[in-house]
This record gives sequence, structure tokens and C-alpha cells, in this order.
Amino acid sequence: MKQISAQFSVIFCVMLFLFTSCGKSEFTVKGVVSGADGQVMYLENVGVSAVTLMDSVKLTASGKFKFTKPRPAYPDFYQLRLNNQLINFSVDSTETISFVADAGTFATSYTVEGSENCKAIKAITLAQLDANQAIVRLRKEYEAKQIADTAYRNKVLAVANAYKDVALKYIYSAPMSTAAYFALFQQIDGLLFFDLYDKQDSKAYGAVATSFDHYYPESSRSKHLHNLALQSMKVIRAQRPVVLDDINTEEISFLDIALPDIHGNVIKLSEVAKDRPVLINFTAFQTEWSPALNMEFGDLYTKYHSKGLEIYQISLDSDSHFWRNGASNLPWVCVRDPQSVYSQIAGLYNVKQLPTLFILDRKGNLVKRVDDIKKLESDVKSVL
Repeated sequence: MKQISAQFSVIFCVMLFLFTSCGKSEFTVKGVVSGADGQVMYLENVGVSAVTLMDSVKLTASGKFKFTKPRPAYPDFYQLRLNNQLINFSVDSTETISFVADAGTFATSYTVEGSENCKAIKAITLAQLDANQAIVRLRKEYEAKQIADTAYRNKVLAVANAYKDVALKYIYSAPMSTAAYFALFQQIDGLLFFDLYDKQDSKAYGAVATSFDHYYPESSRSKHLHNLALQSMKVIRAQRPVVLDDINTEEISFLDIALPDIHGNVIKLSEVAKDRPVLINFTAFQTEWSPALNMEFGDLYTKYHSKGLEIYQISLDSDSHFWRNGASNLPWVCVRDPQSVYSQIAGLYNVKQLPTLFILDRKGNLVKRVDDIKKLESDVKSVL
């Protein structure tokens, strides 16, 4: 009887351990940052359309830090920020991730343990940085007329393809991983490496979208990818269809945007665009042309708002205070992307310069990219 009791006690302890382990709902990020005595490091959540501050720590001479936070419902992205340097990482379980870094080379020379996805994200980040640096060098040579137009374009394309070669290894080997998602959305000069409307690149979007739909069907990132894949298929008719039958996501002919207004309320473009024509504008209030552009919008809004026209204006200003002051008296929808010039949304809309304008008709069809501001009124009238 004593032997049975002892065995029962052992089994009970094992079951208790497993129960408490399975019930764990937190993740931990810890490590050491040398050479950062007195500096503040921030932990931030990187959402689909916004970066949210979660915590901060003032580093001491030892450089040790530790953050423990609730585990996300679905795999998500975070960053450690020290001054203007960022370490990107992901969390997809109740894991403990450890970093060792130096303040001087915080974003590039760190080591990470505890997550294979985070190691992959580091490799992808370094490939992206290499590409950016190479293109900066090429641009300087081109501006100095050291290389011809054709050579410049070919070399830039080769650099971009070198990044894609690295990224595709992670995308196709594990398309359901956070590393694959991260690789897909890296940018160069504010534009995505993977072109949503390129037949070959769209296969990468389809692969990741299908996997995320299967493994994380209720995740906002899955639904975001789903709509991207639908948009891509709409443009590239010959693309092999991606099977996305399990998600109840409404098909739209534009990429939805959800960003905060001056009061912090998140305003969705899809809600603004219900049965109404919309002028979409990517802008920056700190530019010299912004006041004149907003005066032009004011005239249009006064003339045509009663006929249904709405304006959805996205600011890429880095100074949120300046934007709030400028947008406070404007009657149309004014939102701001906190990612500023690194905006994923602007990249998805292929915004190469500011201002950039698009027009949606009453059915939500993206009917025009405005190339000539002088014809803006006639373009607007055509959808009324």
C-alpha cells in the first residue's frame, strides 16, 4: 500500500507540474546590453498598422534587463529600441528569449538564444541592411554619374534579388513561421522587396497567406495576408489560385487601412468607404506644399461632401505633435501611421513620393491613382 501511495504521489506531482506549465501564459525577454549605462531601452509591440510601447527600463552599468509580458493570442512581433536602433523579434509561445548586445552596434551585432525564429529574423534583418547599404552606394555612384542608367537599374535589381534569395529560403521552408512573415514585409527605400503585383513575387504572398490561414485563422495578420492575396489574384489573373476557403473575410478591391486619428480612435478606410467615393491621400504636414494641398482638399470637400465625397488622409509625419496641430481643424478623416517613412501601408500602396493620391468609387473599387493634381477635381467628379 505504501508503494502504491508513493507511486500515486509521483504521478500527482508530474501531473501538477504539467498542468502548471501548460497554464503558463507569459513570455520573457531578458539579456545584457553593454556600454549603455544610464540609457533607456524600450519594449514595443509591432502591430499590423501601429507600434505600441509596452515597457521600458533604464539600464545600469551591468546592462542586465528583463521583461515578462502576457503571451500573445497568436504569433506576434516586438522590438527592443535603444536610441534609434532596433532589434526585431517575434513571440509565438511561452518562451524565454535572451539577447546579448553592445550599445554601439545594438541593431546588428547582437546574439539571440531561445528562439529559432528570432535567429532567422536576425539573418533576414542583416540581409535587408546589406541591400539598403549597397543601394545607397549605387545611388551615390549614379548621382555622381559614375555609372549609366542601365547599369544602375541592373545593379539595384541584382541587390534586391540577393535579398530575395535569402528571404525565400525562410518563406518556402516554413511559410507558417513568423520569420517567413517578417521576410515578406521587409522594405527598401520605403517599398517592399516583394512586389504584390509581380507574378513571381505574389507566389510568396500566397504561400505565407495559405499557411497563416491554416494555422492561425483568427489572427489579424492572417486576415491581412488573406486580403493581400485576394488583391494580388484580382490583378494577376493568371496566378494559380490560393485556397483560402476557411476564412470568412470579405473581398475588397483595395487594401484596407486602420490607423488612429488625432483623438487616438482607430479609423478604418473600409468603414469610411461604405457606399461613398473616397479620396485617399498619403501626405506629410511638415512639407512646404502641405498647406496648399489641404486648401485644395478644402475646396473639394466643400463642393462635393454633400454629394458623398469623403477624404481619408494618411500622415507619414514623424512629429505627431506637429501633425495633430495641423489636422485638428480639418473636417475630413485624418490619421497618422507611426511607422512614418518605414510605413508598411505606404509600401503596400507602392507610394514612391508624397503626396500620393488614389480614388475609390462608391462600390469600393480603386479606380485611379491621381498623377496630375490639376485634374483632381475632374477625377473626383467622375466617381460622383
